[in-house]
Amino acid sequence: MKSRIFKLSHNLVTGATGALLLVTATSCKKNNNPNVIFVFADQWRAQDVGYAGNAQVKTPNLDKLAGEAMVFRNAISNIPVSSPARASLMTGQYPLTHGVFYNDKPLATDATCIAEVYKENGYHTGYIGKWHINGDGIERRNEPVAKERRQGFDFWKVHECTHDYNNSVYFDEENVAHKWEGYDAIAQTEEAINYIKENKDNPFVLFLSWGPPHEPYGTAPERFKQLYRDVDIKLRPNVPDSMKAEATEWLRGYYAHIAALDYCIGELQEAIRQAGIEENTIFVFTSDHGDMLGSHGLEKKQKPWEESIAVPFLLKYPEKLKAGEMKKVFSFPDIMPTLLGLSNMEIPEIVEGIDYSGELTGTENLEIDGAYITCPVPFHQWSYKNGGREYRGIRTERYTYVNDLNGPWLLYDNLNDPYQMNNLCNDPQYATLQADLEEKLQKLIRQRGDEFLEGNEYMKAWNYTWDMDDSVKIMEEYQH
Repeated sequence: MKSRIFKLSHNLVTGATGALLLVTATSCKKNNNPNVIFVFADQWRAQDVGYAGNAQVKTPNLDKLAGEAMVFRNAISNIPVSSPARASLMTGQYPLTHGVFYNDKPLATDATCIAEVYKENGYHTGYIGKWHINGDGIERRNEPVAKERRQGFDFWKVHECTHDYNNSVYFDEENVAHKWEGYDAIAQTEEAINYIKENKDNPFVLFLSWGPPHEPYGTAPERFKQLYRDVDIKLRPNVPDSMKAEATEWLRGYYAHIAALDYCIGELQEAIRQAGIEENTIFVFTSDHGDMLGSHGLEKKQKPWEESIAVPFLLKYPEKLKAGEMKKVFSFPDIMPTLLGLSNMEIPEIVEGIDYSGELTGTENLEIDGAYITCPVPFHQWSYKNGGREYRGIRTERYTYVNDLNGPWLLYDNLNDPYQMNNLCNDPQYATLQADLEEKLQKLIRQRGDEFLEGNEYMKAWNYTWDMDDSVKIMEEYQH
């Protein structure tokens, strides 16, 4: 089967080479254009920062940053899993367009990506840390990334994907292997600080991608683990009794990783100030997706609940933005156009996300229905045999509404039910609300040209192979 959306998706990706011609190259003079430092963690949920109301987790540097930045209160990961989120970050497109809707699948070499646009505009470009869009297959995780697959980044200290944080290897620009000294996130931050010092007199864009707080949870440096060793960990009320002991131990390690990364945020902020570039630097902190950590009896990511889809997002740009809050829903395809908009650059026409720069600077009032959340293909930790299912949904400022292949599945009022413990779906009392959200969801589905098919149809259309434990055979056995 080769449907219209599949053809459209392939044409958008394979035709992307010429799209850079749509970008007007302009010469960059010192301090004319903002630097961009984009820092993101792996599997850090929005709820676990002090400024979001978690009084137990220790994030003093992020809390301070939140007081200086624009805090995005409703930042959403559209497909809350690593490779798809990262490909949307790089391209400004949704996963059924760029094609990375399953982990360890390759982003097209000729896709127009954010670093290429900045590079066309005279910027130095750098990437440090986890990449995870080189595919194809888990076995590629320990291989270097070919130069032509670095999507416009020149400075390069990267590993495709590892969570061995204390024995971590990276490849340099010539694909020579090196080992990060100690806990890799701290070493990577030190490398980022060196890059900032060396490039402070030139416009640059630097991405720093940490592996933590993704599991294994118990591997942070000892000084950070000590912070939570004897603490009475408070669990979210949606964690069932059967998982409380396990979730408590997960959170001890998870919070220790977070404390280590918060330390790194403080070091980065000080380095930016010391370099004298704070006013004219766009600094972003976020994560690719969240982590269930026992909520609703579930683990890890991919699920449509808040612990999985909601991510922290701070954007600091002193020259143009005052500290404050942005409550409108914002998601991963919106990152590229928003950063380009704040940098006064033309946005390639193939970008599907929304430019929020006018909203942030007060020159525009965007009408946003909500973020489109999807799972075209459930896999790995949420494979069919583990209860995974295809879904499409909308996350508004107040509500989460989700359909699976059988129809309406979830409806939550996140204002009155922040832990999503009361599913209102198909409740006659909320029929009018559900109908309104269904209309908005169908509008998003039409906008994306999404036919909402079974996962195997997308796998076949893109010529992707299943990992053994996710296979169609297992899917069919589970369903029957």
